[in-house]
Amino acid sequence: MDSKLITIKVGSNVITNAKGYPDEQVISNISKQIDALQKQGHQVLLISSGAVAAGRSIYQFEKKTDTVAQRQVLASLGQVKLISMYKAVFDKLGALCSQVLVTKEDFKSRSHYLNMQNCLTALLTHHIVPIINENDVVSVTELMFTDNDELAGLVSAMMNADILIILTNVDGIYDGDPEQPDTSIIHQYDSAKIKLEEIATSKKSGFGRGGILTKCRTAEKIAGMGIPVHIANGKTENIIQRVLENEVIGTRFPGKKLASSIKKYIAHAYEEPKGKVVINEGAKKVLLSQKATSLLPIGITQVIGKFKKGDIIRIVDEADHELGMWLARYSYKKAKEVIGVKNEKPVIHYDHLYLH
Repeated sequence: MDSKLITIKVGSNVITNAKGYPDEQVISNISKQIDALQKQGHQVLLISSGAVAAGRSIYQFEKKTDTVAQRQVLASLGQVKLISMYKAVFDKLGALCSQVLVTKEDFKSRSHYLNMQNCLTALLTHHIVPIINENDVVSVTELMFTDNDELAGLVSAMMNADILIILTNVDGIYDGDPEQPDTSIIHQYDSAKIKLEEIATSKKSGFGRGGILTKCRTAEKIAGMGIPVHIANGKTENIIQRVLENEVIGTRFPGKKLASSIKKYIAHAYEEPKGKVVINEGAKKVLLSQKATSLLPIGITQVIGKFKKGDIIRIVDEADHELGMWLARYSYKKAKEVIGVKNEKPVIHYDHLYLH
């Protein structure tokens, strides 16, 4: 098997026991599988939930109200315990792991994004397993990721991972209610043939925060960027190796096309676009054609907003329908100077363009 960069996301429903506390045996099994992958020459990014659950195992509030403050306290306590449990296993294996806590804000700034990318690259280069989690101490309400699947997708896109494996407590995506005898696992997910809404309305899915609808949409989005996604049961023996060996197990979302790291950033960043360009009908037809094409200034009719080189900008047609986003090659002043001008360099290069 060729060397791969593998992102593994472990849900709290996988690493917790019946009491809702971290399960040492499961954490040990997953850590050993990751160590085995490293010894085979692979690099592994681990996104692990479970900080709040770990916090509950060492401290209980008198009132059971799940307030923001209580969640912050539990996350602060639990993150220490969770990472120490992973570290204890990796220490015995003679391996190194590190802790990386992130928030949604880290994906809003291109400089923050690149700093995080550089940090993770350095850790992987030195054969250290980054254990990544949302920083629940400071992430509340609108600042939170939908769930850690979303975070895993963002990290996978940022690092150009070869595959994202999402470990949960069910065997995959079912085509209905898992408790019904005529229900089966969808081993190869095809959005053209599967009506997601019908699956999502089944009585039980086995998934927690975000639910099956969010999980499938996140997986589809990542697969659409060229990164295959596999959803499988994290408590199944040697599950990670079996997925990588292409065993028919769990649900696979095949990667659809390759995309550059910049395209992946534009597609997944939370950075608010700083402006927009309006393009004419001719330019719209060219951009939306099957041919990979950059946008020349002659196709632009209007530049709106004040942006600088490197900012994310919206592309809209003359009816103000958004077509995609791009990474600005010019400042807004330079872009305005070349509106409608022939024989100029592309304002929007295809490599820096993400179309919806």
